[in-house]
Amino acid sequence: MLTEQSTSLDGTPTPAPAGGSDQRAHHDAPDTVESFARLAAMEEGPERDAVRDELTTLWLPMAHRIASRFRNRGESIEDLRQVAALGLVKAIDRFDPSRGAFESYAVPTITGEIKRHFRDRMWALRVPRRVQDLRNKVRIARRELTQSPGSAEPTVAEIAAHAGLTEEEVAAGMEALESFSTLSLDAELSSGEDGYSLADTLGANDPSYDVVVDREAAKEGLRKLPERERAILYMRFFEDMTQNRIAERLGISQMHVSRLISRSCARVREEVMGARKRRGGGDADAV
Repeated sequence: MLTEQSTSLDGTPTPAPAGGSDQRAHHDAPDTVESFARLAAMEEGPERDAVRDELTTLWLPMAHRIASRFRNRGESIEDLRQVAALGLVKAIDRFDPSRGAFESYAVPTITGEIKRHFRDRMWALRVPRRVQDLRNKVRIARRELTQSPGSAEPTVAEIAAHAGLTEEEVAAGMEALESFSTLSLDAELSSGEDGYSLADTLGANDPSYDVVVDREAAKEGLRKLPERERAILYMRFFEDMTQNRIAERLGISQMHVSRLISRSCARVREEVMGARKRRGGGDADAV
């Protein structure tokens, strides 16, 4: 529940003045107590919309100031101001003048809207909330440890001690720092004349792996053949003998050798195709 006090952006509470008037902690915090009282008493309609628009215009500089705190984090200041304006409108619509000063309610509402924008819209990779929180703690700790001129880059152990985290949590947070945005595959990785893109470093499918698998499948098919048929295939494909020479060695006709080779190759091919289907591959082209 909101108390009768205002909280400045740096977290310092300041008492609200008597009578429930706005505590104007900043130059961009206008006195709008009467306008909010009118808004709360009005029914929906054009007149109420006009008062609402007037309040939005008066408090918009404060929303822009809050948005500026989040600059240089990968989002344009124009987009941040739009998100802050959305948070301001939500704060105006939900504010109860009897609960305290508007600024003390609007500041966390607008800040929360911007933080949700970063959490839900800005991550190119979906990162768990826990890791996002670790990223923020690591980022703040690094900034605090290096804010003095000439400060060296803090070690993982130093960040862990400063942030109250384990070194494993710091490592996860530092990795998340690099996951906020992605790099285009066409991005140049070298500024020289022989520059190359990230896509040039990616590997491709190596057909040699399929050949290895097919050979292993063919071995299994060959083992299942009768001994004479294995001998014929060995003479034909490994010793490079003609069908006539094989026929002369075995004392059979060349036509019979041709039929045995065709039948043996078909059986081995079926074995290879079966192996490919079992591992989810395509057809075997040739054995």
